[in-house]
This record gives sequence, structure tokens and C-alpha cells, in this order.
Amino acid sequence: MKEFASDLRFPEGPIALGDSSLLVVEIAAGRLTRITPDGTKRTVAELGGGPNGAAMGPDGRCYICNNGGFVWRERDGVLLPSGTAADYIGGSIQAVDIETGAVETLYTACEGQKLNGPNDIVFDSSGGFWFTDHGHAHGRHRDRGAVYYARPDGSLIKQAIYPLEMPNGIALAPDEKTLYVAETVTGRLWAWTIDTPGNIARAARNILGGTGRIVIGLGGFQLFDSMAVDAAGNLHIGTVPSGISVVSPEGLLLEQIAMPEPFATNVCFGATDPQTMYVTLSSTGKVIALKSTYSGAPTNFPHPG
Repeated sequence: MKEFASDLRFPEGPIALGDSSLLVVEIAAGRLTRITPDGTKRTVAELGGGPNGAAMGPDGRCYICNNGGFVWRERDGVLLPSGTAADYIGGSIQAVDIETGAVETLYTACEGQKLNGPNDIVFDSSGGFWFTDHGHAHGRHRDRGAVYYARPDGSLIKQAIYPLEMPNGIALAPDEKTLYVAETVTGRLWAWTIDTPGNIARAARNILGGTGRIVIGLGGFQLFDSMAVDAAGNLHIGTVPSGISVVSPEGLLLEQIAMPEPFATNVCFGATDPQTMYVTLSSTGKVIALKSTYSGAPTNFPHPG
């Protein structure tokens, strides 16, 4: 385990590029940042709000889930969100040219319903993307969460799953037949069967009226964040405060990898070395790299860097 970068403002959404550099969002700074292997940081784009999840698309642009922004509190070197920003106007999906820094806002609403807090994103091989909307807290009230499917050219956005309780990480099985969503506050990992790109298969409804199945729920105070998939289909889930939880597709907790701080939020595997795992230690502003016993599944649209 080694430190890859430091002095970041709540990093999340890591993307490994083909030149061994790493893209991360800095949620508290409202920007997309590129980090070279020697730890040098360069601002790719100023995004505003709260850039959260990120993924490379079929056109070579980086697609960002922007949650709209938080209020932040910092104490003894630890930075944490503490409510919705005063200038919050809603969430969005943005696309960034990582060479020029040009930013395009693609979506702010779906069929008249504004996006509240887009959080994490994953592309399928057809070129469309799934994303979670985590929602935002407003005093005693909270937006209910959802999952959407959209096209990167701005031609389609639709609600796929609703409601969920603070959906966060989202991932596809390597064969793209299963969609996984991690709920933060419940500590549950859900799964849905996909029949065609962007479509959830018809299935018997559970007692809550949904068609998903619970893969696993962890006991005690364990909150799920974002996740990555390995070549065997296991899910590597950032778990506060337990580290990285490795969960099999069958719902077995294979292991928990301890981390140096409680807020190990996001995970990705290396592009050139799929057994290198990058983890964002968000509250202390660091990214670490470690050698994994697992090998990451390839992403659909890898970028050469």
C-alpha cells in the first residue's frame, strides 16, 4: 500500500488511464484533476457544484455525475460534507474534454423531474450509461433516490429504478446481464437483471414493489459507497468505516480490506496493471495504490491517456 497522491479536496470517482495517470474528481473543490504517477496534479476542468462519480465514454470524454454541491466542515485535517450548499440549484450530468477542459452540461432533469444528486456512473458496451441519483437532504426532508439510463449524445434519459434509499455505487457484471447498486444508509447491495441495454427485465415484485434482489446487507454501522468489479464478477465496495468489502456475485462477503482512514469511498483497478487497485481516502484527501490479489474487469471505453 503506497500513497499515490495527497492534498486533494475530497477525491472520488477514480479513473485509471492507459499512461498510468489517474483522473479523480475533487468534490469539495468542484473540479476534475489528473494525477501522474509521480504525484503531480493538474486541473483538467473547473466543474462547479459537487462533481462525484466519473467514467470515460465512447467519444473519449469524461462523464461526470454532479451532485450540485455540499457545505463542508474541516477539523483536525479531516474534511466531511455537512449539508446541502446554499447555492445548490440541482444536480446534472456533465461531459468533459480532458484535453481542452471544455465542459458540456447534458442533463439536469428527466421528464420534468430535476436531477437531485447524481452520484455514480457506469457505461455499458452499447455506449449508454447508468447512473445513480443519491438525492439531497433539505432540513427534515430528503429526496428519494433513483437510477437512470441515458445516452451520451443528449438524446435520451429515462428513469429505470425508483425509489431507493440513498443509492450510491453502481456497476455492471462483466457479462452486462446484471446491474448492481449500493445503498449507502442501508448498507445493502441490490441487483437487477438486464434484458437489453438500458432495460431492466420484468420480474416478480418484492414486498416493497420493486424487482430487485438483495445481494448482501452488512450488519452494524457499515455504509456503502462506490464500487468496482473484478474479472470474476466480485464487487469491491468502499465501506465506511470498514475499508473495502469484497462481495461475490452470490452474496458472500469474501473479505474486508482495512484502510488507513474510515472514508475509503471509491475504488478502481489499473489500466496497464489490472491487479493494482486505487482507493480514494476522501476525508484526508489522499489516493492510495495497492497490489490486489484480484484482477480488475476491463472497462468498456478505456482511454490511452
